[in-house]
Amino acid sequence: MKIAITSDIHNNEVNLKKVLDYCKRENIKTIICCGDMASKETLDFYIFFQKDIYFAFGNMDNGHLKKYPFEKKYKNTFIFRDTGEAKIENKDVAFTHYPEEAERLAQTGKYNFVFHGHTHKPWTDKIHNTIILNPGNVAGEIYPPTFAIWNTKNDHFDLIRVHDLK
Repeated sequence: MKIAITSDIHNNEVNLKKVLDYCKRENIKTIICCGDMASKETLDFYIFFQKDIYFAFGNMDNGHLKKYPFEKKYKNTFIFRDTGEAKIENKDVAFTHYPEEAERLAQTGKYNFVFHGHTHKPWTDKIHNTIILNPGNVAGEIYPPTFAIWNTKNDHFDLIRVHDLK
């Protein structure tokens, strides 16, 4: 199975549409978002994906986005206020927005993979047996827009440049 990992959309629906179109073409059925969609409208746009979406809030999601009762409105969407956890293909996964929290989660040794955003820079590291990954940012702020694809069969990650997509 392939899973898309995104972060830091910052309301850039043009780039987000490219990501979602890629996911549709590649038959990707799950997306993990590590925060900073930045608005309810962007979340609504994301929901058109109509597959499983895991989303942890970031610093730009505070206030206006956190006040909505998401649990009742969005089917197949799992929203976490700070840190999310999931078991995917028998692997323990955590995701958050903040790199410091990702490092703390990895230090516990509880997870196979920990994903985060916030810095906008694609990055990987390993703490003990836990892979930490930042997929970069979809918005294209500070660094070129990117996201990651995780192939759960071989645990290989590909960094996808949004500007290379059609």
